[in-house]
Amino acid sequence: MADLIDVVVGRIGKPHGIRGELTVELRTDEPGRRFADGTVLRAEAPRGSTFTRASLTVASTRMHQQVLLVRFAEVDDRNAAEAARGVLLHAEVDPTETPDDPEEFYDHQLVGLAVVDLDGTRIGELRRVVHGAQDLLEVRTPDGRDALVPFVSALVPEVDLAAGRVVVADRPGLVQLFPDDARADDED
Repeated sequence: MADLIDVVVGRIGKPHGIRGELTVELRTDEPGRRFADGTVLRAEAPRGSTFTRASLTVASTRMHQQVLLVRFAEVDDRNAAEAARGVLLHAEVDPTETPDDPEEFYDHQLVGLAVVDLDGTRIGELRRVVHGAQDLLEVRTPDGRDALVPFVSALVPEVDLAAGRVVVADRPGLVQLFPDDARADDED
C-alpha cells in the first residue's frame, strides 16, 4: 500500500453554543466521509494561536442552517472552542484515491502542474496550494518569482490533470509583471 498523504478537509470557525460545538468551513465535498464519528483529524493551529492539540477526534456532527457543526472529543466547552478557531483540519488519504466531485482536487494532484495562460503559453509551475480563508495557488514563474493566485473559477477556469496543466486567466501583476515593472527589471 502506498504511503498516505495529508489533505485539508476543513477549517474551524466560531463556536456554537456553550458545550464546545464548532462551525466548520468545509474544504471537502465528502463531509460525511471525512467527518464521520470517531475520525481523527490532524489539527494545524494558525500562527499566534494558543491551541496546542496535534489532533482532534470527531465525536458528533450535525447540519444547522447549511453549516456543519462538529463536536470534538477534546473540546468540551466554549473556552476550548474559542481557542480552536482558525485551526485547519487534515485527513490522511491514499494517494491513488480521487475526490468524488470532478471539480475538487487534492493538493498532491496539483503540485508540479504546468501553469498556462488563456492562450496556452506557459507562465510557471504550480508549487503548492496555500490554505487559509481563501485557497491560493503558489506559482513559480520562469524568472524565479513566486506569485499567489486565488483559486477561484474566474482566475483559474480550468484544471486539466490529464494534460498536466492549470489554466490561469492572468492579469497584469497577478503572475506576470506589470509591463512597467518588467521593463524596469530588464534595465537593472
